[in-house]
Amino acid sequence: MRVDIRGTRFAAAVTTAVLAAVLVSGSFRLLAAQALVFAAGAALGVARSPYGLLFRRLVRPRLGPPAGTEDAAPPRFAQGVGLVFALVGLVGYGAGPLWLGMAATACALAAAFLNAAFGYCLGCEVYLALRRVAG
Repeated sequence: MRVDIRGTRFAAAVTTAVLAAVLVSGSFRLLAAQALVFAAGAALGVARSPYGLLFRRLVRPRLGPPAGTEDAAPPRFAQGVGLVFALVGLVGYGAGPLWLGMAATACALAAAFLNAAFGYCLGCEVYLALRRVAG
């Protein structure tokens, strides 16, 4: 399966905004909601995640055909990595220490921002590196 590159960058932009709001507000609930989005992206694929559906229904109809697509597996893996960071963040925000929640959220924010702003998917690169090592 292949996904529209613009959709993954749109999802990364929304994720960037949500995670920035978590850092500013310290909202456990908002981070929990983002963790659910990451879980959906990892389980169902980015095209069927909430942000993927939002892109497909509201944004893509206003755009022309995609200039490029990519294999769905690396972004799906990246969603799983984001989920791990969000879960660690939830532990930090919920049970402490607070710096753990902030650090994990900041790491996920940095990765989402790299994808949204520059089209560089850190989790995708980790996936590809692991595939090369595994053969």
